[in-house]
Amino acid sequence: MAQTTILVVDDEKEIAELVEIYLVSDGYRVLKAKNAQEGLDILEREEVHLVLLDIMMPGMNGLEMCEQIRKSRNIPIIMLSAKSTDLDKIRGLGTGADDYVTKPFNPLELTARVKSQLRRYMQLNPNGGAEEKQKNEISVRGLVINRDNHRVMVDGEEIRLTPIEFDILFLLASNPGKVFSTDEIFEKVWNEKVYEANNTVMVHIRRLRGKMKEDSRTDKIITTVWGVGYKIEK
Repeated sequence: MAQTTILVVDDEKEIAELVEIYLVSDGYRVLKAKNAQEGLDILEREEVHLVLLDIMMPGMNGLEMCEQIRKSRNIPIIMLSAKSTDLDKIRGLGTGADDYVTKPFNPLELTARVKSQLRRYMQLNPNGGAEEKQKNEISVRGLVINRDNHRVMVDGEEIRLTPIEFDILFLLASNPGKVFSTDEIFEKVWNEKVYEANNTVMVHIRRLRGKMKEDSRTDKIITTVWGVGYKIEK
């Protein structure tokens, strides 16, 4: 099996090298780029499974690079930034990132986030018979989600989702009628406890709705239960 490859895009050489040391010790192959364009060039010629992306870089910044990546790839992207306000996190997640880590960070925490994202991205290939196939494909109100091939169709049109977006949608659709709070969604999808209120889930839900063209639908697929959370009805 090919070695899992991680691309680190950061103009701070010391940080990139520190991250590389920890990732290599965990068995990953690491590629480094000192700017966004160099990172995009690497993505064109290498098979990369996850990107660690600094936001503040000269020239094209990390937000712009994230948008470029999302035009053609759904690989996990973890943003790295010295900025820690909710607005900065919302901007990062709003461009398509799956997670956001604030500098300075604990390298062990970062590698744990990397493992979590890769597990989510790479485990969507279960084996099994007809019963397993049925369990891994959900059809509800014009929405078809296939967990085996990571495909999502809305009214017959395929939409491209990030791993996080896919997992949120699959969670809601596989529990029709059940209302999930943002904290419950975060803990089930990210597999982490919520220690403080944040807008992470709401940002991803907003992106999901945009891709599903919910604004143009009279019968919304994802329903907001005000003051409680979100659900998908049968």
